Amino acid sequence: MKFDVGPAGDVGLRLVFSQSPKPSLTYSLLALQSAARRQFSDALMDSIVSYTTLTLFFHPLTVDRERAQRWLEDQARAACDSPDSPDTERNTVTLPVLYHPSVAQDLEWLAENQNMSIDDIIELHSGKDYFAYATGFAPGFCYLGTVDERLATPRLATPRANVPPGSVAIADQQTAVYPCSSPGGWRVIGTCPTRLFDLNSDPAALLCVGDTVKFEPISMAEFRAAQDTPAKQ
Repeated sequence: MKFDVGPAGDVGLRLVFSQSPKPSLTYSLLALQSAARRQFSDALMDSIVSYTTLTLFFHPLTVDRERAQRWLEDQARAACDSPDSPDTERNTVTLPVLYHPSVAQDLEWLAENQNMSIDDIIELHSGKDYFAYATGFAPGFCYLGTVDERLATPRLATPRANVPPGSVAIADQQTAVYPCSSPGGWRVIGTCPTRLFDLNSDPAALLCVGDTVKFEPISMAEFRAAQDTPAKQ
């Protein structure tokens, strides 16, 4: 497993592994992130795991970047020498989803485009577990994979100006839930009543990199009753 470590702006270092994203690699990156937090303590301002990368941001003037880079390279090399996934805490979150054309503007389009019934779409999308590879775009937005190839569909050619909060959507072989109202170009196939980001909660984001996410189909009555209820973990 090849890797590269280089600068990320004025105060950062980025570790990049040269392979396709997969859960075992994410677990290794999460273990490296934990090791960096222990090693650098308060000198580390922030750290981000995403797909095949780990980025570390340091307080200016508190860390010798060359020494930090050598440390990160040594840790990455050790991870390459250990083929087994490290013992990382793993969390499963179940999200209720209402799959219905009245709340999912692309559900009927996707069924027709893929030559399937709506029930087929629901069964395929909710019938597997998804892995959280990255967060970003909006607070609480989590990129989940991998969608069944029979559901894979490109983004919209022109993004919508407003996608409602809770929208469950697909882009290529990724799926996600929009945590807040925002522009977006993913194909919306359902809606989730669970709040994914809440500043009054700790942590504020419900989903984290490394989580497993399950989607559970619900009825319209269940959707109305479940709005803003906690997710099952």
